[in-house]
Amino acid sequence: MIDRLAARCGVGWQYQADVQGQVGQVVLGGQEVLLVKPQTYMNRSGCTAAALCAQWEVPPEDVVVVFDDFLLDFGRLRFRRGGSDGGHNGLASVLETLNTEAVPRLRLGIGIPPAGADIIDYVLAPFSPADEVECLIERGNAALEVYYAEGIEVAMNRFNG
Repeated sequence: MIDRLAARCGVGWQYQADVQGQVGQVVLGGQEVLLVKPQTYMNRSGCTAAALCAQWEVPPEDVVVVFDDFLLDFGRLRFRRGGSDGGHNGLASVLETLNTEAVPRLRLGIGIPPAGADIIDYVLAPFSPADEVECLIERGNAALEVYYAEGIEVAMNRFNG
């Protein structure tokens, strides 16, 4: 999703070794936004978040974490202002290293794995059909644009559900 957003905005990625992540700047909703792809293991992505917050002097409540969630039906989106990690190891790492649960997040529903399926294999497998994934990506990007243009309340009302 973030790759598509960067491409649409004409922004390339630059690796920053000091934060262990790829970074690109875009304008969303009239605001300058730093897109970041941690290049660590998912359960250590908080290291990248903490390094960037320190380097750019960004408070945790201005960070938006975007992640897949197999506890949401495929295609559903859900913005939250904060809260627990809900069992997601990447989000847990971010909340732990930023020392707060007050981190906004956008959850992208990828659906529940079939009975007996390994969760890790499920979340890493290609999705089918591809057109449904494209729709999820586009809706996710539209949700982020609304978030930055009109705020989390409007984004929650428009996209949650």
